Amino acid sequence: MRRGWSRSVAVQMAEMRQAVRQAREAQRYWKENKQRLTAEWSAAWEAGQAPRTPGPPPSGFSLVPWLLMCLGALSDLVHGRTPCPWLVAPGLLVFDVLYVYVVFRAFHRHTREAASTRVALLLMALVAIALGLGYGGNWLLFLPLLGLAVGANVRGPRLGRTGVPLAVLSGAVAALHNGWSGINTAYATFLSTMVTAVILSLGEAVRELRAAREELARRAVEEERLRFSRDLHDLLGHTLSVIVVKSEAARRLAGRDIEAALEQISDIESVGRQALTEIREAVTGYREGCLSTELDRARSALTAAGIEPVVRRSGPPLAAQTEALLGWVVREAVTNAVRHSGADHCEITVSGGPERVRLTVADNGRGVVDHDGRAALDAGGRSAPDTTVRPGAAPGVGGTGLKGLTERLAAAGGTLRTGPAPLGGFMVTAELPTNVEETAPGPAPAEATLPDTSPATAPAPAGGTAS
Repeated sequence: MRRGWSRSVAVQMAEMRQAVRQAREAQRYWKENKQRLTAEWSAAWEAGQAPRTPGPPPSGFSLVPWLLMCLGALSDLVHGRTPCPWLVAPGLLVFDVLYVYVVFRAFHRHTREAASTRVALLLMALVAIALGLGYGGNWLLFLPLLGLAVGANVRGPRLGRTGVPLAVLSGAVAALHNGWSGINTAYATFLSTMVTAVILSLGEAVRELRAAREELARRAVEEERLRFSRDLHDLLGHTLSVIVVKSEAARRLAGRDIEAALEQISDIESVGRQALTEIREAVTGYREGCLSTELDRARSALTAAGIEPVVRRSGPPLAAQTEALLGWVVREAVTNAVRHSGADHCEITVSGGPERVRLTVADNGRGVVDHDGRAALDAGGRSAPDTTVRPGAAPGVGGTGLKGLTERLAAAGGTLRTGPAPLGGFMVTAELPTNVEETAPGPAPAEATLPDTSPATAPAPAGGTAS
């Protein structure tokens, strides 16, 4: 029992540290992009279209300020208006600690339905009822606060079976001190329970629907690409079959009818040229890589290297070229993490908005990479300072791969920033427009290109000249 409780506390502390880290990162992002974000908001409002910024999902921090309801009871305790302070003070502390514990567990289904959460709510109820029965007055405010914690954790069919008895019990406790005025406490408890549960349930449903819509959009794009690949396979299969048949015919005719063989070879040349034209037309706009595929490969590579991967993705579907650029960033950053970081944890986060998309790859390894792609530390053993490259700036980030990516992202209107992670390690942050229309110049992963063998550009035979 003690081991399970310690594990749950450790998990909760890790979640709180993650929330603080995300808040610091959001604040840093806002400071760096304040002018651009302000201009985007102003332009959107003037056009009558407010940008869609759902923001991060709520956490326990949104419910912690309600602990201010305990200030009246704390004031009574400090000014000596409460008898037996040595007994009441631990009760106040236990209630506050349990409240913080349960509200931070309310935003994840598996934690709010855990047995430890139910036990914590039961202990909160016992402490609140005991303090209300013993002292009344400001101590009765613990009952609506208890209702808020119950509403945050109890959802669905059990809400009515829990909220109504809790409100009745709160009214009975308050009636012992205030008579019929206890109805106010019962109403406040019932209202805080139901309203909290409804608001959080609706917010969670909206986030789930938005995520489902984005996932459906991404699946539609991937299915379209799969359909195209099947069509391309059918096209090549037919063309290559024709070429094989005519090649066999030319081989059979070469010994007895050279004119017929040359005619077959001419047909092969014509079919090949037509196939090249059709393939160029078909693959335009479809050569770009799929970011989902790169994320899956990154997860597999990190796991194979003994690094724990954490991948998060949110936002609307991206243009194909944007996905390709981000996929190259993921590939390069994960390769550096696997080869040089010495990390045991790596987080990949893709967050998109109406105008911009942001990719962050952070590990907890040795720190910033140098120009050779290895961890760079100064003479004192500390990580090297942060390096940022923006459009128009001279590239100077990391190794050769990161330099090439910096040039490509800058040409596409994006940025690539590398440097120490907030809690140690190395972090790569790429930002791009949501829709990159044209392929950015600069070094790119090697691709097989189809040669142009049209008559105007075909190489001349040895010893001759092109017509």
